[in-house]
Amino acid sequence: MNADMEEQEDELLALVSIFGPEEVVRDESKSAGEIRVSVEPPADFTVVLEEGETLRQYEISFLPPLLLTFELPEDYPTSSPPSFTLTCSWLTHTQLSALGAQLTDLYQATGGAVVLFSWVQFLKEDALTFLDIHNLLELPSDEHNQNNSTSHRSKVPLDQSGQGAAPLPVHPGDQTLSGLSLTPSQALLSQLLIYDAAQKQKAFAATVFDCGVCFMGWLGSACVQLPECGHIFCRTCLGEFCKLQITEGNVRGVTCPQADCTATPTPAQVKSLVGEELFSRYDRLLLQNTLDCMPDVTYCPRRSCASAVIQEKSSTAAMCSVCSFAFCVTCRRTYHGAGDCQGEKDANKLTEKDARQGHVGLPQSQEGIKALWDDYTSGSKERRHLLESRYGRKVLQFNVEECLSENWMAFNSKNCPHCFSKIQKDRGCNVMTCSQCRQQFCWACLARLPTMHAGDHFADSSCSLYQYHPT
Repeated sequence: MNADMEEQEDELLALVSIFGPEEVVRDESKSAGEIRVSVEPPADFTVVLEEGETLRQYEISFLPPLLLTFELPEDYPTSSPPSFTLTCSWLTHTQLSALGAQLTDLYQATGGAVVLFSWVQFLKEDALTFLDIHNLLELPSDEHNQNNSTSHRSKVPLDQSGQGAAPLPVHPGDQTLSGLSLTPSQALLSQLLIYDAAQKQKAFAATVFDCGVCFMGWLGSACVQLPECGHIFCRTCLGEFCKLQITEGNVRGVTCPQADCTATPTPAQVKSLVGEELFSRYDRLLLQNTLDCMPDVTYCPRRSCASAVIQEKSSTAAMCSVCSFAFCVTCRRTYHGAGDCQGEKDANKLTEKDARQGHVGLPQSQEGIKALWDDYTSGSKERRHLLESRYGRKVLQFNVEECLSENWMAFNSKNCPHCFSKIQKDRGCNVMTCSQCRQQFCWACLARLPTMHAGDHFADSSCSLYQYHPT
């Protein structure tokens, strides 16, 4: 092995050792490879895209890497420079040509020494300044888009695509991104923003932060940052805080735990913290809470509907858009015209009989009634008062609770086949004895059983002594 080949091998080994396999990919079959160079933008760096009279500008902290594909001639470094291709999606052909010329000049200035590391450092630290790009990157408009790569070769043509390269296609026609039709310039801007967001998240996940609740240090991968205020909490603390608020029905309390901060986590953050079931409750209560805060919203009094209705301020009449029921918003009965009605005060004084007859709007389904009862029993004092003012305290105490009791009994009990008393089975075999009439019967098929040899029934029928699968 001659001196040039030894220097090439040492240089390539050093590059892989310094930058790692994610940045340097070596072609082991020859002295070639590619280097992904992450350019370091200054603070408050902004990208700008001008589209006619519209100016789009965004602050970013990370730029997609330049791709430097190289091949080392046999007489490198003493006599010839590397043959290379420089590719970048967010620089123009003119800018890439200028960078390529500068790389060649850097080699000439070495006087025959290895240069790849110097090239990488120049591109990483000084490329933007060399191109007179300081705090603002103006993206080329569609009509000025050109081929975004430039090559400097002396012998062997190189593949310009390269593994990991992400040059923007600039041929005429729109690009598509997540179902959207984008022009090449819009696609480039989206590419920059997506890459910046991904790198910020990667950097966040690898950084240690102090949780604002437990004050312990956690990696960002175990933390959540609220976008409105920027406060950071560990997932455990913020999750428990959100779960407590939602369980108690205080959905307006799902905010930043930091004192005097009213910022709220995003719905996606809440869902990831509390799970599907609690998030469903949160979503429902948040909608209900929003409707409750609207002074012109009332509810259809029909139990089979109970939909939200927008009422006119100048009239006591309202029409449900779901079931087309016209009612008086004061007494919540069928609309009776402009004449006197019992009034809101009398409507709130429901007797037990009125409550049992269900003269106010309640959910019709068992799931809806149970959700309402859970909301009432687990909600805050303000939430319970709000529900009582809407449905009436007696309605909640008699209609809802009785309905739940009746449905529970219907689902969990059966009637004795002799005296029709309600019987509950919580364990044991399927031979039941009624506590009222002492009649023995089969829990599975409700057949009366004799006092003696009751077990013979299970030998002569399809019923099982210990198992019962309801149909």
